[in-house]
Amino acid sequence: MEPLTHFLTGACIGRAGLNRKTACATVVAVLAAEAADMDVFWGFNGPVEELKRHRGITHTLLGAPFVAAAVVAVVALFYLWREGRRARNKLPALGEIRASKSKPPLRWLWLYATALVAAFSHILLDWTNNYGVRPFFPFNPRWYAGSFMFIAEPLLWALFLLALVVPWVLGLADREIGARRPLFRGRSWAIFALLGTFILGCYRWSEHEQALTLISNAQVTTSPISRVAAEPFPVTPWRWHAIVETPGFYQTGEVNSRTDSVDSDPIADVLYKPAYTPAIQAAKQTPLGQAYLDWGTWVVVRDVGQQTIPGSKPPELPAGRAWTTVEFSDLRFAYSFRSGETTHPPSGLRGWVYIIDSREDGGEFMGGREQK
Repeated sequence: MEPLTHFLTGACIGRAGLNRKTACATVVAVLAAEAADMDVFWGFNGPVEELKRHRGITHTLLGAPFVAAAVVAVVALFYLWREGRRARNKLPALGEIRASKSKPPLRWLWLYATALVAAFSHILLDWTNNYGVRPFFPFNPRWYAGSFMFIAEPLLWALFLLALVVPWVLGLADREIGARRPLFRGRSWAIFALLGTFILGCYRWSEHEQALTLISNAQVTTSPISRVAAEPFPVTPWRWHAIVETPGFYQTGEVNSRTDSVDSDPIADVLYKPAYTPAIQAAKQTPLGQAYLDWGTWVVVRDVGQQTIPGSKPPELPAGRAWTTVEFSDLRFAYSFRSGETTHPPSGLRGWVYIIDSREDGGEFMGGREQK
């Protein structure tokens, strides 16, 4: 999921009751819920490295305890710095202030448990969408994707924001009438949001299974079908991007699991499997090709000839040598509402390789960036 969902999930995890066990629980939960995405810094080493490392070790069951420990360590350093500063200024310690206000003290084991729950929530949420995670890496490098939640889900934002804003508004009302302010406000709303997330996920999973059944049973093609997929749309839990594979082509379409309808044009929505060329074979051996094929589950590799890659210049070669462009795309993200066409995903999720003389790597690109 995108960062906002993770941050809001962490805030609700902290306020669901863990903030009654230890101070700083909500802050730690918010940070730990998003900390796994620190792997995006691999992007400084180029787009191929980012693709290879994203949702790597920090998104695993093995890595989550270390991610949680790192977050707690950061909070601990800040806490010790604040305590040292208060001591130098001869101010009351934070623990004494909390005790005077009947707030819980800082309990490190509870703080680590909070961070661990939030870190695992990141993996679980990322599994629900169609990008996927590798939770058992490095022992098992396989990608797992629930493919029933869109990567940016406004319904989740509404749930979490409701859980965080309503208690704040009620607090303003209490202050206005002079009512006694509760020590911990918003616990029931946070639990409501987390329970709502679970219910929404179950509903979307059920609709996803229904969509797969509809695709499998629909007469979208007379060719034998080897596999099918249903990829989620945002907001609408019964609208799905359908993909069908046959021996000779891929066919896409849209499914509505509420009305039990499948819409697919046997001409316009068909992508014939491209011819295999030596350039494609060479491109698959490049770092970009290996990373893309490892991650993608509906990968289409095409030799598109001398087509200039967006944001790049073609290789400058002496006479007698030739170049061609090989394109990598994944049909999971070929949403018509994003790209304007159903045969390709947006350019940020496509990769290109210049191949020289059908055998040499002449440059690798993703999202308008070259892998140096």
